[in-house]
Amino acid sequence: MNDSGTTTTGPTPHTDDADIDEDLRVDTLLSSAFDTATIRALERPLLDDGVPLMRIAAGAAAKHILDVIADEEWDPATLRVCVLAGAGDNGGDGLYCGAALAAEGFNVTAIAVGRALHDAAFDAFRRSGGHVFTLDPNARIPGAPSGMSSGEAGQRLEQAVQFVSRAHIIIDAMTGIGVEGALRGIPAAIAAAVGAQDGAPRRIALPDDELDIEFPFVVAIDTPSGIGVNDGTLPGPYIPADMTMMFGALKPCAVLPPASYACGRITLVDFGFDVDDTDVEPAVEVADRAFAQSAIRIPNIEDAKYDRGVTGLITGSVHYPGAAVLSTAAAARSNIGMVRYLGPERAQNLVLNALPEAVIGKGHVQSWVVGCGVPDGTHGDADDMQRAAIAALLHHYALDDADDMDEEAALTMPPIVVDAGALDLLPAHVPAQVVLTPHAGEMAALLTRLGHDRTAQDVNGHPLESAALACELTGATVLLKGAMTVIVGPDGTGATRTLVCGRAPAFLATAGAGDVLAGITGAMLAQQADAIITDPSLTAEVVAGAAYVHGLAAALASHSDQRFWNEPVLFSDGASKAHTVESVGHPIVASDVIDALPDAFDMLNATARYE
Repeated sequence: MNDSGTTTTGPTPHTDDADIDEDLRVDTLLSSAFDTATIRALERPLLDDGVPLMRIAAGAAAKHILDVIADEEWDPATLRVCVLAGAGDNGGDGLYCGAALAAEGFNVTAIAVGRALHDAAFDAFRRSGGHVFTLDPNARIPGAPSGMSSGEAGQRLEQAVQFVSRAHIIIDAMTGIGVEGALRGIPAAIAAAVGAQDGAPRRIALPDDELDIEFPFVVAIDTPSGIGVNDGTLPGPYIPADMTMMFGALKPCAVLPPASYACGRITLVDFGFDVDDTDVEPAVEVADRAFAQSAIRIPNIEDAKYDRGVTGLITGSVHYPGAAVLSTAAAARSNIGMVRYLGPERAQNLVLNALPEAVIGKGHVQSWVVGCGVPDGTHGDADDMQRAAIAALLHHYALDDADDMDEEAALTMPPIVVDAGALDLLPAHVPAQVVLTPHAGEMAALLTRLGHDRTAQDVNGHPLESAALACELTGATVLLKGAMTVIVGPDGTGATRTLVCGRAPAFLATAGAGDVLAGITGAMLAQQADAIITDPSLTAEVVAGAAYVHGLAAALASHSDQRFWNEPVLFSDGASKAHTVESVGHPIVASDVIDALPDAFDMLNATARYE
């Protein structure tokens, strides 16, 4: 039916193809992050064509701030707005945004943290009625005081900190995407005084990361000042944002912890970047529903149980038999035909009691899961039956010092998930279908064993670096567990591919959840085993899909709309587009996640595309 209400027939208009292409571009825009070099390359054609990106960015930020003010029903006459303005283009964005608010009658003061300000933005800000307060004794800003002593400069810095602390709205435009490492000088002093000095900010896990507003309300311009834009670190003092207005495309800091915790709610201002160009490679991809759907094998009519996938598990122990139950039950409910379990008699009995369909003993499998609930070498018996069986199995995956025949055999071994107590049994070098699933403490122990001393705190502060290093050292695909799970795997070209998944609600932080994840991951690898053996680079995609399933099942079990990663609000053509959410949810245990797995697969299969 056309716009006039008349039914039309005939071939699909070509504009539909354009609409599809645009939808795909937007999907990529909302699920991929690009490093600063790529962002600058994407900006260049627009800047060369005279597109006023700075004005577009600032206008979007001002409108979004006005929307928040209206939604919160704040009295504009009483609000104090502070712009922390750096000397570069990011400071210019902030000044233009401040100018737009000043033109609406708001009381806006810009604190210049450098020696200069963007000329055109500064003129627009002053013409709109904004006030400027300079801090650097050597500032070259029209109207700025000159010849300040160090004592006078210190007093002005104290006054600025007091003003920022009492502001209702802070527009953080101190630094842009070109700054690397920790803040220095005046920006560092301000960030240390009014922001945070180390560690991620603690935030309540609200649905859709709804704004839990307390003054001052901090709006970051493009990225919060002080965070690692490309590596997601927090290298020094920084200013946590309640809301980040990100321009053009997502930067890695938007999705990589711990910096992503400092971004708050992200609004992405669409500049129309051609992110689907084959020459444009994302630095980080966000695992979404499509990843999970592509990893699910829809059963064929003529399938037998062996066709659907068989996962073997060497998990649990005499002291921790529950891990055997959780990992085996999770695998069995993750769309495969059968599970085989190997373990001590007590664990076998518990597994059969919970899952009478389980088959005990050796046999053909399409994937393995090992290590859940198995003591490591430091805490376990050297003659432990489970450790001995795992060590013998992992020996077949060893590539170090292997002859051609052994190497070929290792490369065709079934995918295997190596968790917990099995991590210290890993050979020095293995193929990409070996999947490591450590938490921060286990990752620190693994890297230390491999000659790179790390603590759990180091790993939590540098999760991307840690996962990438483990991948480089071992050749394995690495899943580093956390609120935002980081997956790094070989891409088949000698480089690596990085994905993140933040689908889970905070209630998934519960005992046994890692055992459930290992079981799900093993089952999903079994479904795609043939494809993975042919192209091991697919492993990272399947693992990311498993992490998504794990989080989705936890959300269903807890009836929670909360998740760590929320798709950014897309700001395009002056309008913000976002979905609504409802419930924080309720606490769960790991078994609840297993019970919810059938519903999770039902949701994913309902819209899965397959041949």
